[in-house]
Amino acid sequence: MTSTSSFELIFQENHIATIRIDVKNEPQNTLKAEFADQIQAIFTQIKNNKDVHGVVIISGKPDGFIAGADIKVLEKLKTTQDAVDVSRVGHQTFQQMNDLGIPVVAAIHGPCLGGGLELALACHGRVCTDSLKTTLGLPEVQLGLLPGGGGTQRLPKLIGIANALDMMLTGRQLKPKQAKKLGLVDEVTPQSNLVKAAYELVNKIRAGKFSRQKSSLTTAALMRWALEDNKWGRQILFQQARKKLLAKTLGNYPAPEYIIDCVEAGAELGEAVGYAKEAELFGELVKSAEAKQLIGLFFASTELKKESGIAEKDFAQLAELKPISSVGVLGGGLMGAGIAYVSIEKANIPVRLKDRDADGVLHGLKYSHNIYDKRLKKGYISLSQKAEKMSMLTGTTDYSGFAQVDIVIEAVFEDLQLKQQMLREVEKIGRADIIFATNTSSIPISEIAKASQHPETVIGLHYFSPVDKMPLLEIIKTPKTSAEVVARSVAFGKKQGKTVIVVNDGPGFYTSRILAPYMNEAGHIVAEGVAIDKIDSALKKYGFPIGPITLLDEVGIDVGTKIAPILESAFGERMAPPASFSKLIDAGRKGKKNKKGFYVYPANGKGPKVVDESVYKDLGIQAHNNMDAVEIAERCVLQMVNEAARCLEEGILNNARDGDIGAVFGLGFPAFLGGPFHYCDSQGIQVIVDKLKHFETIHGSRFTPAKILLEKIEQNQGFFE
Repeated sequence: MTSTSSFELIFQENHIATIRIDVKNEPQNTLKAEFADQIQAIFTQIKNNKDVHGVVIISGKPDGFIAGADIKVLEKLKTTQDAVDVSRVGHQTFQQMNDLGIPVVAAIHGPCLGGGLELALACHGRVCTDSLKTTLGLPEVQLGLLPGGGGTQRLPKLIGIANALDMMLTGRQLKPKQAKKLGLVDEVTPQSNLVKAAYELVNKIRAGKFSRQKSSLTTAALMRWALEDNKWGRQILFQQARKKLLAKTLGNYPAPEYIIDCVEAGAELGEAVGYAKEAELFGELVKSAEAKQLIGLFFASTELKKESGIAEKDFAQLAELKPISSVGVLGGGLMGAGIAYVSIEKANIPVRLKDRDADGVLHGLKYSHNIYDKRLKKGYISLSQKAEKMSMLTGTTDYSGFAQVDIVIEAVFEDLQLKQQMLREVEKIGRADIIFATNTSSIPISEIAKASQHPETVIGLHYFSPVDKMPLLEIIKTPKTSAEVVARSVAFGKKQGKTVIVVNDGPGFYTSRILAPYMNEAGHIVAEGVAIDKIDSALKKYGFPIGPITLLDEVGIDVGTKIAPILESAFGERMAPPASFSKLIDAGRKGKKNKKGFYVYPANGKGPKVVDESVYKDLGIQAHNNMDAVEIAERCVLQMVNEAARCLEEGILNNARDGDIGAVFGLGFPAFLGGPFHYCDSQGIQVIVDKLKHFETIHGSRFTPAKILLEKIEQNQGFFE
């Protein structure tokens, strides 16, 4: 037996060697450039031992295979050529393993991602556990990169071009059953049987008794033949993939396009050309501006996962952080139901859901039931797993079952008196230390806490809709909220699978406060006679997932009108929406919810999205203004950026990093721009201020630059640089 710092080679009596990977002093295995020599030394030992008939690769970590390549290594690369060389070394190393002349099988438990999956793809077979902890994927696109270890060439050969593109272009991670169905793994087995199953697969491959050949008469096989096994079919497939991709990215993200280029090069010109193309484009992406921002966001969110949400000295003074083990939710609407779902699914914590009547309770329960039903039909979970999760969610129309819960989260209407009433009722029946969390999107938490006998237990937990898909949780603390309550809430949010930022209290907090002027500016542009769909198109082209007018329809025009007065009262005229927008409520326009907003919503839900032309009449305007798309986008974005700067200036934000995370993960600020503060640094703060002053001369004081921006210029500083 020999060992290195991260790789251990064990020669077994059954003639099957084991390579155990265990990167020391790290919670997960990640691949590093310096491992190449260590791995090659192990290959040499295997080749020199004629008694070895096969190899099994396993992890020394209890719940992880290989989480990918070490991203920190990429940050240190100085040139594009350095990155190209790293990719080529990966190609050579994995090919050496593939060429050992004996079967090599990956035994996978836990995350097998990025470079980890590329290593597994270079093996001759793959076995994985049936654990929910096991996931397989190539998520590099989410960092603005492409798989640089041969993934763009090996994956299409294994599971087909269409399936491979779907995985790589989305960064989607597969569960074991999905991976087996696609042919990504050869067998799924209980964890206790993993090594045995890997040995058996080695012996099958060595004996020539293993084949992945499937019937050529299935629909999937015929489709693959029609689209992938002939030149003309592939041409159509790649054309459609590019068309669909560009409709989604609008050219803002180069990585997905490069992934298609690599796959197409390998399919049409041979694997040698494909591997060369992968290394070349990997190198370009590593040094691209988009990857820099996306990798920066990755590191920022990773840092947040390690933080408690309070100062280290305050955390050290806490005797023991009591975990939240039971939850009460007030309101069975979309938000309340979503909060209940992530609590039982992600946090694995029982939830008692209350609504004012049986229909409301039923709606809240049905939300989770429908999600689990879809997962059951797709084979992601079993019937018993669904039943187990649903047993954790119960409903009531009174406060029965609330006396002993650790936290109550209210998700009722945006009304101060109603929220205060909920708080008083909870404190009457709950323990003295029960945490009362409000999901308000704009009302200051301190105002709600005025109704409390224990204001130190009141906190804001601002979720984003839909809760099960949106990654951010904005936690709002008041001057009276205790450090323990903050820390417990942060830990709870992380268990729900959320990226958590903690901000200080104030009207609109951070996210709602910076969203309001962005949305208002879009409204001002509508009032100036610019077509609604042109505004939405301009912001989508700029990188937002949906346009601001569409977003207002989705959120609800009526909801917006409730939030607007709160912010205008606090911040004055710069937060005022266009006066003409009050006419929308008078006309009964609430948005998508009542199928009467800025857009037409057919009764059957089908058909293209078109503007409801009658809305212009209600507003008393004509859509005649042919404003440039860049001007439209910049006016809206600058309002958000300027307000974000004010939030940092006033202490609502603790740092610029949290501001970027909040805007990107909660509001859809273009990730490739890095968030409002990285956007300022990359554009140049002087450039931002000059544009603000330009618009200030035309449109007034709502564009007056934040004081902190002027100070940064004076000090010759950026927010990060």
